[in-house]
Amino acid sequence: MKLKFIQCGMYGWCIEVLWTGLHSFLRHDPKLTGFSSLRMFPIYGMASFIAPLSGCLKKCRPATRGLIYMLGIYAVEYASGSYLKKRNCCPWDYSESPCSINGVIRLDYAPLWFLTGLFYEHAVAPSR
Repeated sequence: MKLKFIQCGMYGWCIEVLWTGLHSFLRHDPKLTGFSSLRMFPIYGMASFIAPLSGCLKKCRPATRGLIYMLGIYAVEYASGSYLKKRNCCPWDYSESPCSINGVIRLDYAPLWFLTGLFYEHAVAPSR
């Protein structure tokens, strides 16, 4: 389980750096700067719980699994973001987004979290 936690933390960091780098590209920033925060590693590491969950969901359709993963990701993002925001150390702030809830989750990211859950399922879950 420790190895999966580390693996998920690393995947998360890499995905976030690519995502923020893409935003840099869309802003025509020639540096293409991607970034993350050390605080994100344990949050991404919690995706290691997808592996055992995927075993329970293996008979469900991909749409159902993706929806469950998306809701789980939102729950973790909301809980961790709220916790960190109360301590004034949340590395993200979605307050400017019209689709934001309390500045810690963005509802327009639902398709991204849906696909991310399915990615993690295949990246860290045991073979089906």
